[in-house]
Amino acid sequence: MTMGNSAKRIKTIALGLILSTAILQVGSVSVFSPSISSRPVSYTGGSVSTPLTFPLHVVENQLTTASGSPIRLLGVDHSGSEYACIQGWGFFDGPTNPVAVAAMKTWHINAVRVPLNEDCWLDINGVNPQYGGLNYQTQIENYVSNLNAAGIVAILDLHWNAPGSQQATGQQYMADEDHSPSFWLSVATAFQSTPGVIFDLYNEPHDISWQCWLSGCTTPGGWTSAGMQQLVNVVRQAGATQPIMLGGINWAGDLSQWKTYEPYDPLHQLIASFHIYESTNCNTSSCWQSTLAPLAQQVPIVTGEFGQSDCSNFVDNYMNWADQAGISYIAWTWDTWGTTCSSQSLIDNYNGTPSIYGLQIQAHYIELYNESIASTPALAISTGQKYWLAGSDGGIFTFGDAGFYGSTGAMTLNKPIVGMASTPDGKGYWLV
Repeated sequence: MTMGNSAKRIKTIALGLILSTAILQVGSVSVFSPSISSRPVSYTGGSVSTPLTFPLHVVENQLTTASGSPIRLLGVDHSGSEYACIQGWGFFDGPTNPVAVAAMKTWHINAVRVPLNEDCWLDINGVNPQYGGLNYQTQIENYVSNLNAAGIVAILDLHWNAPGSQQATGQQYMADEDHSPSFWLSVATAFQSTPGVIFDLYNEPHDISWQCWLSGCTTPGGWTSAGMQQLVNVVRQAGATQPIMLGGINWAGDLSQWKTYEPYDPLHQLIASFHIYESTNCNTSSCWQSTLAPLAQQVPIVTGEFGQSDCSNFVDNYMNWADQAGISYIAWTWDTWGTTCSSQSLIDNYNGTPSIYGLQIQAHYIELYNESIASTPALAISTGQKYWLAGSDGGIFTFGDAGFYGSTGAMTLNKPIVGMASTPDGKGYWLV
């Protein structure tokens, strides 16, 4: 984009094995930090509440965590790092420190897309040295580190570029042959050992053919573009193994021939990226069903941008459809450009207060998270004439002559409780 309850389902399980893990004693309750993942809720395409463990992987048509749990990405774009540097006044539009990231996390997101500027990263074409080169790279790396520390994957996107000696003051038809391969070689090298990233090779290819998208061509502007295959090759040659997103043609709104022209990735870690607004290509449920749904059965789809410039129900309709199709989505944009829907600003301030436009997106994210947590099975153990029931939040219910030895119901957990076991003397329990 250019600037401009439900009831918990109870499930009884028998634990017949001892888990060898590190134990944290909390009052009378021992809380394990196991080397197993949370149970994914049975949403199509994976859980929305499973904590991310990096790196993410593409497995057939799903994204999975490092521990193998299917996951869907729900997140926000944070515009600013593509334009502030080239305009000579900063690195970002809005704060990127841990406090700012914590505000993002209150929306229960697990992904942030970070737009990058080719000239600023490479320190070329007259960029103010204060905001280019190593200074710019360090700021981006610090932001990624803050996001990852909060359990958020960073999607690094080549957003603004330009051929030759032109300054990268906007997006182009496609990545340029002059600088984009060097850009991605440098970015992939810098983040080779950072598992919590995804590379989004070009923001919104447009006014080019699918063949040009794959292999490069002479653009309508008279300069030579780089193709997606070349850029995939460069990333892999740098030794980076993380997943790669590829937006389709027609401003990333056309995925109709994505599979036909899919580049070769020796690691098979490619993701189709789709952008949608109320006035762009493929903005109807019939198009989603005919084009996106079949592709989503073959490869993961991440909606790299979605939004609206009016106050309609368009974004809600799309999110509801994507939930059923198992498609991930990233909302445009975590900025404070204005208070009306036309500004496409999700927030009124960087404390995370939603704008009128952002309110329905925030509400949807929180609703999905709450439903996902509520759907995590509760657990029960029995010893003789007594038994305990544990919720996924660690709340404990006693029955018969079972004693109460404490709970984690009032604590904030970084993972749902997925198991419990009685102590040998029957006078306590472990939560896993």
